[in-house]
Amino acid sequence: MKYLRAQLVRSLLAYFGADDRRIEHALLVWQHAERLMAKVPACDPEIVCASALLHDVGIKVSEERHGYNNGKTQEAYGPAAAERLLQAIGFPPAKIEIVKNIIGNHHSPSRYDYAELAVLKEADQIVNRADPD
Repeated sequence: MKYLRAQLVRSLLAYFGADDRRIEHALLVWQHAERLMAKVPACDPEIVCASALLHDVGIKVSEERHGYNNGKTQEAYGPAAAERLLQAIGFPPAKIEIVKNIIGNHHSPSRYDYAELAVLKEADQIVNRADPD
């Protein structure tokens, strides 16, 4: 998709509003995922971009419903939120399903054998180790 990254960043900004912490985290994860993906030729760049930038969208829903978030609630609420954002920009439906699976599994032992999931997990861990809050 042409200008996918820009469309996703715009969606991310609109979704998280003034939550600069979540936006910065997503951008850092995307940056590391881009670098890591270069070493894994099997990765689909569109799936990596979407997964990295949207991987924590479940946080917002979890905090609104429960007043907290954790890995389990992020995985529970993130796929549906990501699906809405991706559909709004015309992301391919088959790729939306993969992104949803990745987002719904990025804190748990891997249930899927996606190279993009491995890249996301590693990128997220790098960022979380640098800034554990």
